Amino acid sequence: MRVTQSMLSSNMLRNLSNSYSKMGKLQNQINSGSKITRPSDDPVVAVKGIGYRTNLNKVEQYKRNMGEVENWLDTSDDTLDHVGIALRRVQELVTNAPNDTNTDEDREKMKKEIDQIKLQIRDLANTKVGEKYLFSGTNTLSPVFSTDGTNDIFAGVIINPARGIEGSIEDTPPASGFTNSVEIEVYDGVNLNVNTDTLEMFAQIDDMLTNIQKDLSTAGTSGAQIGSHLSTISTVQNKVLENRADIGARQNRVDMMINRLATQEVVVTKQLSDNEDIDYERVITDMITQESIHQAALSVGAKIIQSTLVDFIR
Repeated sequence: MRVTQSMLSSNMLRNLSNSYSKMGKLQNQINSGSKITRPSDDPVVAVKGIGYRTNLNKVEQYKRNMGEVENWLDTSDDTLDHVGIALRRVQELVTNAPNDTNTDEDREKMKKEIDQIKLQIRDLANTKVGEKYLFSGTNTLSPVFSTDGTNDIFAGVIINPARGIEGSIEDTPPASGFTNSVEIEVYDGVNLNVNTDTLEMFAQIDDMLTNIQKDLSTAGTSGAQIGSHLSTISTVQNKVLENRADIGARQNRVDMMINRLATQEVVVTKQLSDNEDIDYERVITDMITQESIHQAALSVGAKIIQSTLVDFIR
């Protein structure tokens, strides 16, 4: 086959173009630090990168969710701690009240303090996280106790003022949602319950304080009758502690989930780096090698092509 001058020129120009393209690709990799600058460079790497970035975005969202979970649990624990402190003060007052040296006036003062403690515990029951009521289940826009100044509304259900601590919320069940669990997703297929079902506990505390108020305000109430409330106080204190223990167990799980998310973030970030990031030493070496090849191609081409064409190329 006859090789013409134009064939040599065309082959040289094509090879030089390919050489420039390779150097341009290597230069882009060095500038960006990535193996690819567009999906067409390597579709497999691009598709894997999308998957890794999706996983990282999910981990970031789960970390934000964990912050919300911690907020709910920490606030619940702190609230119940204050409820326990209030009950201890009630216990001190009831322990002192049966003393026969106390006059009716002294008991009236004790009643007034318990009045305020009762209101304080109701306020604690209506604690909010943001704009959501903490102890209202999924009915987060409604308070446990009425906030309109009335004392006979509890979770949307009319309370029978005559019932004692042994009673229960009337046959009518609580308003929809108050005993439901509030769950937040913290991992693929893993949901954590962030609220605490304290509806019955707060009902019992409220009933107990109402009965104590009644006995303290009634003249002639025996010390033994007032002292009988101590066992009830102990019962509700145990319920508060049980709920705090449950919250503590969930807080421990939250800590474990946070560690798991941190580990997952490191693993996925490494996978993304291995998939897309270049090895600078190798790419720079390839770049230098390609430049040497390109210079050799130019030198050889100058020798085999007529000087007029070479002059044009220069």
